[in-house]
Amino acid sequence: MNIEQIKQPFTDIFPGDLSDNPMQRNTPKVLFATVKPAGFDRPELIAFNQTLSEEIGLGLYEEKDLDFLVGNHLPENVKTYATAYAGHQFGNWAGQLGDGRAILAGEIINKDGKKTEIQWKGAGATPYSRHADGRAVLRSSVREYLMSEAMYHLGVPTTRALSLAFTGEDVVRDMMYNGNPQLEKGAVVVRTAESFLRFGHFELMSAQREYDTLQDLVDFTIDHYYPEIKAEGIQKYKEFFENICTRTADLMTEWFRVGFVHGVMNTDNMSVLGLTIDYGPYSMMDEYDLNFTPNTTDLPGRRYAFGKQGQISQWNLWQLANSLHPLIKDEKFLEDTLNHYGTYFWRAHDQMLCKKFGFDELRESDEEFFTNWQGLMQELQLDYTLFFNQLEKLNPESDMKSLFEKVSYVVLSDQRVRKLEDFAKKYEERLSSNTISREESLSLMKYSNPKFTLRNYLLYECIEEINNGSTEILERLTKALKNPYEELYPEYSVKRPSAYDDTTGCSTLSCSS
Repeated sequence: MNIEQIKQPFTDIFPGDLSDNPMQRNTPKVLFATVKPAGFDRPELIAFNQTLSEEIGLGLYEEKDLDFLVGNHLPENVKTYATAYAGHQFGNWAGQLGDGRAILAGEIINKDGKKTEIQWKGAGATPYSRHADGRAVLRSSVREYLMSEAMYHLGVPTTRALSLAFTGEDVVRDMMYNGNPQLEKGAVVVRTAESFLRFGHFELMSAQREYDTLQDLVDFTIDHYYPEIKAEGIQKYKEFFENICTRTADLMTEWFRVGFVHGVMNTDNMSVLGLTIDYGPYSMMDEYDLNFTPNTTDLPGRRYAFGKQGQISQWNLWQLANSLHPLIKDEKFLEDTLNHYGTYFWRAHDQMLCKKFGFDELRESDEEFFTNWQGLMQELQLDYTLFFNQLEKLNPESDMKSLFEKVSYVVLSDQRVRKLEDFAKKYEERLSSNTISREESLSLMKYSNPKFTLRNYLLYECIEEINNGSTEILERLTKALKNPYEELYPEYSVKRPSAYDDTTGCSTLSCSS
């Protein structure tokens, strides 16, 4: 790989702690701290994303490159560091946070001029590890490696995964925080993104009243990642905030489209580029439930439940607005922009639902249709992905019970079947009013509704198998996730088996998952 092409423009510009000291501590008035990966004596490669490597400019993998993929024996040009940021966690100000399990190698630029940051997750402690070891275990690493790639192929903006490797050491983790720590296999993921900058980077500088550094950071972000912004002065910063709002709303719409629940939407987990970052206690939706959260830490309040992701993203943007106020200095503009966010998001959300149902355009009457559909989905516990797959097969001769009982998590009584029949009648009436053909309608549905999503039980099975020395499921899932709008493996296009309903690490997860 072309490791010698990696550079560190971020550390060349911003104030940092250059001590290489991994001791966990506050590092005031800086945006990064230099730190060395721990190094591992017996690493073993599990998976490598060759296509991504070539796309970002790293090129072909060779056996000697395994050292780089776990942070061993790095060349002189790779000067490693962790960034400092702050954040609101579960609605509360948490102060300084930072890259606790992530260490950045720097940035590479491909032949087309596209920039990509590269970082290890699980390669050792940093000043921001908060009394932890900076390591990652196999289960969380597999989950990040596969789901970030699954989201990319679904068409959702996301960070991506370059490699997955065993470190050769065991790590102690209490998965459910219930006083039962266990040894687990350690692993490292190399993940990539155009940038890993978060709301929290801007919150930290603003909270510390480091306004010159805050302005430099915003200017850097605009210059590197928002070339469409041409304005100067305060107008530039206003357009920056507006762009972040739009990208965030578009991202939330995509999460709703595919049924993704992030699980821990703290402000430090929000990307200023509108990317899905930090795959922890996430889940794809099985049975439809607006109140579903996969994160046990989020119980009982369910702050980050599926149906709340739109409003939480707006709340997070309010915190970013507060941080950028010293530069924008216009409360009315910020308030108006944030108030418009809800209007923009819900319109985008409903337009997305129109495509999932094969409707030609969003009409005023569709709001009532969507509300009634949501109630039906929750009452009948219908599988979100599979429901739309079955809907594509619906015709006037369809038997509702036989069509939908295979995608329901409850028994379809006669009363429930009648509700499905009433829904089908209203759906047919709405389709009949379309200004597009049935073929065009079906095409909209096929492009909007995946046939395959990476469910937690599949990840659970994959992790168990890798722990037992096999990568067969990993290879099959990797192939399936690259083709999510095709049914390559019919055995994966089924609802969650009941055996996994209450399996720890499958249906219930924690922030360590």
